[in-house]
Amino acid sequence: VQLLASGGGLVQAGGSLRLSCTASGRTFSSYNMGWFRQAPGKEREFVSAIRWSGGSTYYADSVKGRFTISRDNAKNTVYLQMNSLKPEDTAVYYCAAGRYMRSYYNYGEYDYWGQGTLVTVSS
Repeated sequence: VQLLASGGGLVQAGGSLRLSCTASGRTFSSYNMGWFRQAPGKEREFVSAIRWSGGSTYYADSVKGRFTISRDNAKNTVYLQMNSLKPEDTAVYYCAAGRYMRSYYNYGEYDYWGQGTLVTVSS
């Protein structure tokens, strides 16, 4: 599975962005998908995840109520709608795919990673 993330950019605080992550291959619908982010000098952290069926979603407390994850299995794409952005959301955002997982929150559980897309939120 190859993942290609896009949609990052520069936005003012309070603004919105939608990230997309498109996967190659015909087995996308069997993968759980996650978004992580890494700010300069900080460790990679969990942002959000969605089960393979789309039936369950998970969020970090820091983004709950502002970000929404969704997926379109027909398009092999997972989205992260980010609203009410804050300067502390500035980071490189990575999408990831995992199949047999004990936890959606642990980046070590994911098998495949995209290249990352930079989100910069100005104050």
